[in-house]
Amino acid sequence: MKIVFLDAATVGSDISFDELKNLGETTLYDYTSPEEVAARVADAEIVITNKVKLFKEQIDAAPNLRLICVAATGVNCVDVEYAKTLNIPVKNIPAYSTESVAQVIMMHILNLVGHGLYFNEVVHSGTYTASKRFTDLCRPFFELKGKKMGIIGMGNIGQRVAALAEAFGMQVCYYSTSGTSHCTEYPSVPLYELLEECDIISVNCPLNPVTSGLLCYSELCKMKPTAYLINCSRGGIVNEKDLVRALNDGLIAGAAIDAYEVEPIPADHPYLSELKDKSRLILSPHIGWTSKEARTKLMEILVDNIKTFLA
Repeated sequence: MKIVFLDAATVGSDISFDELKNLGETTLYDYTSPEEVAARVADAEIVITNKVKLFKEQIDAAPNLRLICVAATGVNCVDVEYAKTLNIPVKNIPAYSTESVAQVIMMHILNLVGHGLYFNEVVHSGTYTASKRFTDLCRPFFELKGKKMGIIGMGNIGQRVAALAEAFGMQVCYYSTSGTSHCTEYPSVPLYELLEECDIISVNCPLNPVTSGLLCYSELCKMKPTAYLINCSRGGIVNEKDLVRALNDGLIAGAAIDAYEVEPIPADHPYLSELKDKSRLILSPHIGWTSKEARTKLMEILVDNIKTFLA
């Protein structure tokens, strides 16, 4: 069995590939450019990808292909429908990073609401040392207790974020992007109501034709000027230029972003080149899924998916 992992470095050098290698003749590529895909999958029977695109052209370049494994939850990097016509199953890895993503979301919420980055700089820069006061009151923050958390997409991660928000004493509501309000623990509300009433909004839905561009300038205009937006899901759900415009116009208090339409983001990205006040936007390099525990679980499920297929 010839196995090719096109972007194995995305899993991290601290994660063992030994179990995967035991399943067959395994070739690990750190990264693969679009131009390199065809040659690298030519003899492969199983192809593993995290972010490398496997569409019709790339799938056709692998005549022996029997299985596609996505080392992630989302499968938007694979033409699943075309693979289906060739009877090639596509296996993803759901729910492996729930705790990791939820924790990063809460990290961003606490940093935004509590101005954590600002207060850290106040001390490290010497401003606090030079001050005559024992405290700094320049950036007042509000308590989460009693505030309203709105969650867009109440899947595994959304439900975990809801539970953590409740632990802080927040009220939780959600908007179902699928149109099916399957979660009965929290009230399901229309998108406009969630945007208008919530103090913190977390995007936790997949990127698909329904959610692409879900939050543009017109939607951001509905938010409270004191509200914060967090997107640790997928770039493209929040219109990036519109978010910068909304922040520059003072429509919302701030935002935190962990996923982007193009990754890594280019140097001329609006987040880096057009934002007037960088303190209102916290950026992280798509780390939500990357706890050691999550990546270890990812590899375990990936190996199990292949074992199940081979059996």
